[in-house]
Amino acid sequence: MPQRPDIRGPEDVSTLIAAFYARARYDPALAHFFAHVDWAHHTPRIEAFWNMILFGDKGYQGDPMTAHVQLHHRLPMEPGHFARWVELFHNTVDELFAGAKAEEAKQRAQTIAGVMEFKVRRGN
Repeated sequence: MPQRPDIRGPEDVSTLIAAFYARARYDPALAHFFAHVDWAHHTPRIEAFWNMILFGDKGYQGDPMTAHVQLHHRLPMEPGHFARWVELFHNTVDELFAGAKAEEAKQRAQTIAGVMEFKVRRGN
């Protein structure tokens, strides 16, 4: 089995996001959250977010917390949803990448999910 590369920049982030959402969009536990997403519009925003998180890129504009709180009001998010999101994200990273930045991505996803769950479920 060939050695997996580390996440090195925007192209790798795009690969990761495409692979992750190809799974999450059809996952039985998560698909309903993504049923009405405009992917052509949303994917570049998600990629910009992760490029900011992993590489300090300044291209992201948005407020993901407010968007997810609003989504929670329409489609309640339970602890299991957050756990499944993290599991899929980690599995996707592990299948595609290995290295310090890949480990950072997984740790950041875990932290983001924890903060998101806390804030979404308490209502702000």
